[in-house]
Amino acid sequence: MTSVGPLPAPGREPCVLDARELYRFFRSGEEETRALRGVTLEVGRGETVAVVGPSGSGKSTLLACLAGLDEPAGGSVYVGGVRISHRPEAERARIRARRIGVLLQSGNLLAHLDVSANIRLARAAAPGGHGEGVAELLDRVGIGHRARALPRELSGGELARAGLAVALANAPDVLLADEPTGELDGTSEARILDLLRADARTGRALLIVTHSPEAMRIADRTIELRDGRIQE
Repeated sequence: MTSVGPLPAPGREPCVLDARELYRFFRSGEEETRALRGVTLEVGRGETVAVVGPSGSGKSTLLACLAGLDEPAGGSVYVGGVRISHRPEAERARIRARRIGVLLQSGNLLAHLDVSANIRLARAAAPGGHGEGVAELLDRVGIGHRARALPRELSGGELARAGLAVALANAPDVLLADEPTGELDGTSEARILDLLRADARTGRALLIVTHSPEAMRIADRTIELRDGRIQE
């Protein structure tokens, strides 16, 4: 039986990403670091949320738990009504491949594959779950002419757009972006943020972990993390 999240209130659209009371602890010898301490958040369809906070506040840990790349010690994460937390890694990977796109600052592309092959590889993890063709997807992010290029042959802005195409390969319900513009110049950052915002407007839920004031400006709302807690 598929596990579903909490039911929405009457008259309210269900959220796409629903995290409840997330806790995550790390131990090193006798010391314990509390990376997340009861974090609860929701992101609705078509909504853009920015998560900000100083280094060490728990932002990357939160994103890893939301993506099913890490398991919270307590609490739960639902994507499109399906629980991704507290499942075996193989099940989390299947849900992630079909429902979640992850855009990292770097590392979205395999160096030995060209751009189109990287997208096809991502789609192999979720057969039948994608929509538009590879060429159409690359055209949408503005690098259709670079489909056969290897990652080392791309500029910084092209690499970011290619990484976005890979994250969107399976038409996920949610896109999670971790500092997606941190290494880009101002012009390239503006292009990526325009693409992210336009994509969210199609109905995808977008959560961006960022330090960038420009990224915060495209968000519908901003959540501040400090010492593993959301600041009111």
